[in-house]
Amino acid sequence: MADFLERKIGDLTIRIDRGTCIGTGNCMKLGEEVFDFDPEKICTFKDPLGDIERDQLIEACHVCPVDALIVIDAAGTQLVP
Repeated sequence: MADFLERKIGDLTIRIDRGTCIGTGNCMKLGEEVFDFDPEKICTFKDPLGDIERDQLIEACHVCPVDALIVIDAAGTQLVP
């Protein structure tokens, strides 16, 4: 069974594929305002979310080495991966 978390941030929808995440923390280095580890060291969203620039958020998702972060814009176009 797939384990996804999804949040709308600005005009972007961010989806975390928690079954794919290997916990490198690359996303948190660039997106500490948005991403955090859960107790199992798997990526999750911070609560509450902090402020982050759109381009910084896209880059934070792009650096995931296993493509566990999916970015979709308002038009439904997948930007990452």
